[in-house]
Amino acid sequence: MEFALFGVIAVVTIVAATAFSSKLGVAAPLLLVLVGIGYSFIPGVPVIPVQPQWILMGVLPPLLYAAAISVPVVDFRRNFNTISALSVLLVIVSALVTGFVIFMILPDLDLASAIAVGAVISPTDVVAATAIGKRIGLPPRLMAILEGEGLVNDATALVLLRTAIAAGALSLTNGSFQLWPAIGSFFYSALVAAVIGLAIGWITVRIRAMLKDPMLDTAISFAVAFIAYIPAEEVHASGVIAVVVAGLYSGHNSAKRFSPQVRISERLNWRTVQFILENGVFLLMGAQLSGIVAEVGESKEPINAIESVLIGMLAAVILIVLRFAFVGPLLVVIRRRGDRDEQQHQRFAERLDAFIHLGTGDQRQRRRQERVQRLFDRRSNDISQLRAEGLGWRGGVVLSWAGMRGVVTLAAAQTLPNDGTIPYRPQLILIAFTVAIVTLLLQGGTLPWVIRVTRIKGADEQEDRENLATLLESIAEAGLAALDNPELTTTEGEAFDRNAVDRVRHDTLLSAEATWERARTGEEMTRSPHQQYRALRREVIRAERDALLEARSRGDYPSRVLGRAQSFLDLEETRLQQIEDEG
Repeated sequence: MEFALFGVIAVVTIVAATAFSSKLGVAAPLLLVLVGIGYSFIPGVPVIPVQPQWILMGVLPPLLYAAAISVPVVDFRRNFNTISALSVLLVIVSALVTGFVIFMILPDLDLASAIAVGAVISPTDVVAATAIGKRIGLPPRLMAILEGEGLVNDATALVLLRTAIAAGALSLTNGSFQLWPAIGSFFYSALVAAVIGLAIGWITVRIRAMLKDPMLDTAISFAVAFIAYIPAEEVHASGVIAVVVAGLYSGHNSAKRFSPQVRISERLNWRTVQFILENGVFLLMGAQLSGIVAEVGESKEPINAIESVLIGMLAAVILIVLRFAFVGPLLVVIRRRGDRDEQQHQRFAERLDAFIHLGTGDQRQRRRQERVQRLFDRRSNDISQLRAEGLGWRGGVVLSWAGMRGVVTLAAAQTLPNDGTIPYRPQLILIAFTVAIVTLLLQGGTLPWVIRVTRIKGADEQEDRENLATLLESIAEAGLAALDNPELTTTEGEAFDRNAVDRVRHDTLLSAEATWERARTGEEMTRSPHQQYRALRREVIRAERDALLEARSRGDYPSRVLGRAQSFLDLEETRLQQIEDEG
């Protein structure tokens, strides 16, 4: 009963805090942390017991899966180098530097255990940053980098944590730190997990594609994160990486494999799950503080709570400085790499032109030319998008300041061994919590101010509307071409009524032409319930979806525009299906 009561109060608190956060001008996670801290220091309130495995195994997999299925793979691919540098290299550097500092401060703490603590406090939690960014309007590329970093850096930190703990245990046995076995364990954990995640994603997508009931599909969808996580953990790989890979694969293939009803249902359900879990962990994070402080007070170690908090604040400052020191050179490398890629692409364009002018040749040669042309077009669009959404010094400042810690730090800190092999365990947990809370409140609380001061500009709404109109016109052309197919007949093999064809043609044109006015007025277009009309409209939508997938594969448009166009098609196809079901 106590747990049920806590759950009800938590949900009500989350909803209330989220509702008031927009009026107060702060992100909901920040407000919930403060509410949790206030609760923890109320005299006589019951302590909320939390096992770290509840977070790592019960909360983290669905959280990461929910985030992964909504991340456009196109954006992830285009910014892969930047995301990799921040989520892998920066996490490792941060863990090593902060771990060494803690090793130098605390006597009797071995280096491997200190690096384990560094791994705990190294991954950023971008929930607050993305919430603020979406509300204020950060550039799409910056948002993509932050979301991608948040997906991968948790895995890096947890793999590094496990590797450091294992290395520490091994050093106690052998009396020395084994570097190469630790590195081998790190890469094994990452690579095997990626393979498992890809396999689970491939299998579950095909199983779900055979299910026609959105309710059954949703039930399977809720299990995918754990189906990927558990086997990876069983073979001592990273369950987090497996979940992220499975989520990216599932989200990318949903447009091709799943029905629009399934996509809409999954989107809504996972948003709700993500909302409750994310904000619930932040509330829980604050509520644990007083218990951790009390545990430090009961410890026999010579470091008290105040000293632990000071060490945590020092670690937070080091992490902030490291991120700024890392992002600055990273932007220079990105800019130089972009210039070099453009030059290489130009040279490739000249060779491609010569290759195409050799002649059409046989069918095999033509297919090869088409594949090469497709890769060339995709690369051209990648370069154009990255150039249009370049990261200047303003983006660098915001990216550097958006380094808050949170959920993973909360859970991972409490997984430090409690068998006496790591001294100062309560103090180390308080250090990690201090880093998380200080960075969350300091950086998260001032991030809106930093965004305003830097005057960084978000997406150009007018340009997005123009891109959307252009895309709708392009896919409408493909849809209209389906109406001119002489083999297009009803299920009985009869030709469609000419009036039905003309009405579908008219409405398809209207769908693109009325984009601007519908965006301004929100008016819906009137449709006929006639069976032939619906059958023809479905054929048009199918052709339009193929054209949309083709545009996505080439990277012709920003992913946010592609997503909005897909939503239009999903809603229209769902509406047609509902009319048919009710009729």
